[in-house]
Amino acid sequence: MIEINTSWYHCGRCGSLFQSPVGEMDDRTCPDCGRNPALGLEIPALESKPIPEAAPQPAHRGERTKHPARKRKRRHLMAKLVIGWSIVILAIVFGARRLWPQESEPVKPAMSQAPAKNAVSEEDVILMNKVAPLCDQTFAHFLAAGSPEERSQFVVAPLATVTRMARFDSLNPLASLDPTGLALAGRAMLHLPDRRAVETQWQAAGGRVLDAVFIEENGEWRLDWEHFARFSDYPWALFLSGSGEDHGEFRLLARERLAEERKNSDTISIVLYAPKFGFSNETGYQSPEFLIKRDTRNGRLLDAAFKLERSGGRVFGVPLSSLNPEGMICVRVKVRRVEEDNLRRFELEEVVACHWYSEDAAGVEIPDLPAAIE
Repeated sequence: MIEINTSWYHCGRCGSLFQSPVGEMDDRTCPDCGRNPALGLEIPALESKPIPEAAPQPAHRGERTKHPARKRKRRHLMAKLVIGWSIVILAIVFGARRLWPQESEPVKPAMSQAPAKNAVSEEDVILMNKVAPLCDQTFAHFLAAGSPEERSQFVVAPLATVTRMARFDSLNPLASLDPTGLALAGRAMLHLPDRRAVETQWQAAGGRVLDAVFIEENGEWRLDWEHFARFSDYPWALFLSGSGEDHGEFRLLARERLAEERKNSDTISIVLYAPKFGFSNETGYQSPEFLIKRDTRNGRLLDAAFKLERSGGRVFGVPLSSLNPEGMICVRVKVRRVEEDNLRRFELEEVVACHWYSEDAAGVEIPDLPAAIE
């Protein structure tokens, strides 16, 4: 009988103890799990992680590799980039602080060209809030009315105005305006010498810009129709061509000719233009040149009005921007047409006022004549 040498073994897979002949390990199996006990445990797969790159070793002692030098260059380049971007960011920050100062830095307010007396008072604000809806309602009713008789109930001095409205409309048909298409662009109190008024500016369809003034009359706020329509006794273009009466009162725009070149001259040279309703930056027919003595009332009044326009101010100190073309002023003037020897000329009889309001006050302070030198 052959005696077989056996020995105890431990299964590396299921952990059982078993006896098995001593010999080759490849054919041995565990009686419990039936697998080769020598292959060990199965290790579950782990998440792959990047393996850090090992620093290269020099092949021979004393041999210098180029990789450390390359790393130093990269570090220097990164340092330069960081410094450069820091300088750029600091420059942007300081530049922004100059453009937009912080609240802790006092900012000097920009001064308007208009005189300081144009500042809006608290009393004006309170009154404006009270009467603004009344003015808007008047304007809407006026625009919606069809005939001069209907419109007259919304204008200043209706009994005296209705006849002029009918005659003016027949010679100067105004474009119809839809009140629902108007947008308010500005509003301010207007202090006339003996009356309170409100001046408004509106944007209308077709690029039109309108200004309407409302004057308190008998407890109601009525439209200053003569100002709104730029009323004149007769159309300016027809008057210049020789039609109609040989004299009349007109609401026109005035421009000073060669103001700088003629500042030391004893006369002021002006040209008069018809305004275009709704298009304040455009003008109609122009007159020949008028030469007015500076030492007369007309000359001093025009001189003062042009100086006020150049300073950015408005007559009666109204705190609204002017709608007139640059360098031009509003005037109410009396002009005569003279026909002699088949020649036609025009004389400026009087500058009634330097505005279009239904107000005879000049609108600017007329300087006194200098005292005569003895």
